[in-house]
Amino acid sequence: MNIDITKPVMVTGATGYVAGRLVERLLEEGLTVHAPVRSPENIDKLKYLNAIAENTKGSIKYFKADLLKEGSYLEAMQGCTIVFHTASPFSLDIKDPQKELVDPALNGTRNVLETANKVDSVERVVLTSSCAAIYGDSIDVRNMPNKELSEEVWNTSSSLKHQAYSYSKTVAEKEAWKIAEAQTRWKMVVLNPSFVMGPGINPYGTSETFKVMKQMSDGTMKVGAPEMEIGVVDVRDLAEAHFRAGFKANASGRNIISGTDSSFIEMGKILKAEHPKYPFPASKLPKFLIWLIAPAVGMTREMVSKNVGYAWSANNSKSIKELGMNYRPLKETLSDFFIQLLEAGVIKKK
Repeated sequence: MNIDITKPVMVTGATGYVAGRLVERLLEEGLTVHAPVRSPENIDKLKYLNAIAENTKGSIKYFKADLLKEGSYLEAMQGCTIVFHTASPFSLDIKDPQKELVDPALNGTRNVLETANKVDSVERVVLTSSCAAIYGDSIDVRNMPNKELSEEVWNTSSSLKHQAYSYSKTVAEKEAWKIAEAQTRWKMVVLNPSFVMGPGINPYGTSETFKVMKQMSDGTMKVGAPEMEIGVVDVRDLAEAHFRAGFKANASGRNIISGTDSSFIEMGKILKAEHPKYPFPASKLPKFLIWLIAPAVGMTREMVSKNVGYAWSANNSKSIKELGMNYRPLKETLSDFFIQLLEAGVIKKK
């Protein structure tokens, strides 16, 4: 890759879990990163990014912006050749799906991409979507070609009432393609990651990923875990995928970014082998039991019916062939993540 480090790039959601590692990768390369954030005066929230900038060749510049405020990215985007749009809400604990998930994802995407239409320096937009824009429930995978997720497939089963997060990612990505295809100046590359895990630049992150790791180790799942298969990708690999999507000339279209197919039970066994004192899940809970207790643990019975006990698989060959991805082993991802949280005191030592 011939990288022009003289021109800045912009990263939305720079203080987030995925974006933090991406900013780190860009700074290591010597680039200038424009980081639009809600509160640039909040030094405490920016300390992890600043620490990286102090020890790398690149530099970071902060701009005040709001994902939902039209035009607020205009200043930060000036002079940038690549825009990495990673900012989007990821929370499963919501009361108003339209207001808390769909509106921010959809309107935020419109805001960023329509600003790119106004800034002549922009040549490429890299959008962080999700495998959730490809499928809604694991049962959907049974009817896909070769019974696996691929870039050609779209999620058609999610809605505001069922799998609202997946619905938000789907409508946001579709809107992005609509805007991108209506112009010819800049090119868009989309990344569709599976469940992201691994050590972020901030060990005290609030992403759902951190909650899952804590629940796996604090006894919440000691009696067992649902037989749910998922894809897992290391946050550092996802950052590398963003970097390559930005700078590789042949990067194009949608790209599934997933290192391995796994399950909570498999992950529990991997962690248990290295940390035997912790009550990681080792056995599967009966589906009927999960169905019965679902409302009490924040799940719907429809979600249980359509996801527990079904095989999950994703075809990541495009990312390997076109982006040159080489994914870390799952054991490395889980081990590094657990140790980071342990050393930070997020998980209590035993």
